[in-house]
Amino acid sequence: MDPKALVIMCSALAAGFTMISAIGIGIGQGMAAAKAVEAVGRQPEAQTDIIKTMLIGQAVTETTGIFAFIIAIVLLFANPLIGML
Repeated sequence: MDPKALVIMCSALAAGFTMISAIGIGIGQGMAAAKAVEAVGRQPEAQTDIIKTMLIGQAVTETTGIFAFIIAIVLLFANPLIGML
């Protein structure tokens, strides 16, 4: 097997596994939103604080997904390992 083909194949698999993290990110963001809705239902007067906290948490969670997406794109289209062969 050609070493370049092996690196490309492993890079594609790694990019796929990296994007599987999107499942966990989506579940986490959904759980955060659900708990925020429950909290607003219990204390409607604290809605502003609850929503602010939820949005900050969602932004931090989404950062992980963006990093995973960038890593997958680099592995697929700008792989530095291919140039080393």
